[in-house]
Amino acid sequence: MDVKTLAVVGAGQMGAGIAQVAAQSGIEVVLIDVNADLVQKGLAGIRAQLDKAVGKGKLQAAEAQAAVARLKPGTAEDARNARFAVEAVTENEEVKQKVFAGLAKALPQDAVLASNTSSISITRIAASVPNPERVIGMHFMNPVPVMQLVEIIRGAQTSDSTYATTKALAERMGKTTVLSKDMPGFIVNRILIPMLNEACFALQEGLASAEDIDTAMKLGTNTPMGPLALADFIGLDTCLYIAEVLHEGLGDDKYRPAPLLRQTVDAGWLGRKTKRGFYRY
Repeated sequence: MDVKTLAVVGAGQMGAGIAQVAAQSGIEVVLIDVNADLVQKGLAGIRAQLDKAVGKGKLQAAEAQAAVARLKPGTAEDARNARFAVEAVTENEEVKQKVFAGLAKALPQDAVLASNTSSISITRIAASVPNPERVIGMHFMNPVPVMQLVEIIRGAQTSDSTYATTKALAERMGKTTVLSKDMPGFIVNRILIPMLNEACFALQEGLASAEDIDTAMKLGTNTPMGPLALADFIGLDTCLYIAEVLHEGLGDDKYRPAPLLRQTVDAGWLGRKTKRGFYRY
């Protein structure tokens, strides 16, 4: 299937990033959120990112203008002719299932319904809509315009044609894909979140300061960001949620969330988005 129009549900950082990359790839995009103000905020952020790229000489002004012209605010009804939709709302299964129910009613019966979830079961999401074989996971990395990877996750019901369409769309958007089974955390978070969680345990136990833990991992493993700074960037509430999914889904105590991580989230210190996490911003 050749995707000409893409519906993106969720105009936050991830959804706006997906919409931007799709528009730059020549795809018409309908950006959807719960209210018009959020969509306009998302569109303004995309325009700012494109202007920044033009200012740095990374993008031609005409290309930026063409991408903006392909972006339209709307509702699921406005996207009724879209053959592909990506959901990028909050990491909450009940909310995602509600979004998928709305998309299933509004879009054609053969439209692919993809979720940007970082941990929630694609099989369970698919079971909540008609024609579950068209549901798939399409997990972009943050920030979407910069990060090369897209994890594709096949649920138990996902058809070969759905997978092929999703892979082709990701590659059209300039991404490299990997294929994961529908298991808790998929590939990246199955490995990443336990590492971040272990850094929380190390800090909790007084092994070293947050700064020294991050410096050790940056210089010792040649990564651009230490685990505690990365957790702050992702959002500590998101890290905790995924850790809980891993612990519950895999039933192994090695995935149990560090008490310090839970306490920090309880305090409302969620990382960069609240100006405080393991660091102050």
